[in-house]
Amino acid sequence: MRMSLRFLLAMLMLGLIAASARADAPDIAGGLKPFVESKTLAGAVTLVASADKVLSLQAVGFADVAAGVPMRTDCIFWIASQSKPMTATALMMLVDEGKVSLDDPVEKYLPEFKGQMVAVEQDAEHILLKKPLHPITVREVLSHTSGLPFMSRIERKIDTYSLAEAAISYALTPLKTQPFTKYDYSNAGINTAGRIIEVVSGMPYEEFMSKRLFEPLGMKDTTFWPSEEQLKRLAKSYKPNATKDGLEETPIGQLTYPLSDHKRGPSPAGGYFSTATDAAIFCQMILAGGIRDGKRYVSEAAVRQMTSTQTGDLVNKGKDEGGYGLGWQTTRRAESAKDTVSRGTFGHGGAYATNMSIDPQRKLIMVFMVQHAGYPGKDGPKILPTFQKAAGEAFGK
Repeated sequence: MRMSLRFLLAMLMLGLIAASARADAPDIAGGLKPFVESKTLAGAVTLVASADKVLSLQAVGFADVAAGVPMRTDCIFWIASQSKPMTATALMMLVDEGKVSLDDPVEKYLPEFKGQMVAVEQDAEHILLKKPLHPITVREVLSHTSGLPFMSRIERKIDTYSLAEAAISYALTPLKTQPFTKYDYSNAGINTAGRIIEVVSGMPYEEFMSKRLFEPLGMKDTTFWPSEEQLKRLAKSYKPNATKDGLEETPIGQLTYPLSDHKRGPSPAGGYFSTATDAAIFCQMILAGGIRDGKRYVSEAAVRQMTSTQTGDLVNKGKDEGGYGLGWQTTRRAESAKDTVSRGTFGHGGAYATNMSIDPQRKLIMVFMVQHAGYPGKDGPKILPTFQKAAGEAFGK
């Protein structure tokens, strides 16, 4: 009974907060309240921005359902694969500087990849290896077309090894397919790109990211290792309960605890924690063509390459629906009444349902922060589109 009363009181408080926000700005997060009330969604932070201004920043629901702690706009989230565009952007800085070429073989920078083979036949009794048509390239590891697997056999969690150790394990793993013959989503590929950043820059990957990208941009809450203060703002993670009609708290299974332990290895493909505000800052720089506050971080040509489809029809089978750029998911489908984003929108999601997208037609950024390893019931797929539709109607005209 006490839990139920606590839930009702927290919902009332959240409603009053949302009501006060509506006086100043459109209630973008308000459309998500029914999902919270049905216990499909624990809570979320929504952010809408242009290239130079935050248009809306709101929170709905709970950061901790059991304790009745309301979600706050400064909550920290594990953003998982939203790390991939950040890693790609860092590598493109080195491309701009002439230190890396996208069409160079990976083995030019990481000699351990020399002699890598392709598995052309494999079953429980044997494996047949063949020389690849060409060594995998930097462009291919960034676009998931290298043939590298999702992860190597030695990896159990994404933070177990250093990047140097992980890269050796990828080099010793046969490719699943010939390079650039299939799109196959690969953390190993993006982590390999992170290792190239280390070798070429001469500094640890996480140091390069901090000094060259996060600190200058003002992304103060983006880190592999949340501090004790940041951990107090970490939103709880949830998954569907056993009966699939509600939520239960769950640890982040891909990561090793404690999360603040610097012995955990960095994962360029999916290891960062961040806030909606930090993610928006990064997206604003990209939407502005690589510039923020008068400082250029990456060239406009690099942004075009990253956010343009690099996979041909390997992803969409000729249906002209979408694809993958360099560290970014891309959208090419024709617009219809069902679409909540415009043709040409690009972005990236994360394993626990976070999402950031950039709509260049409407010059609109939409950031959606949650911590869900799946939603219960049938309404989960409606949650992100509900936010995107509200954001587009309020600010995208």
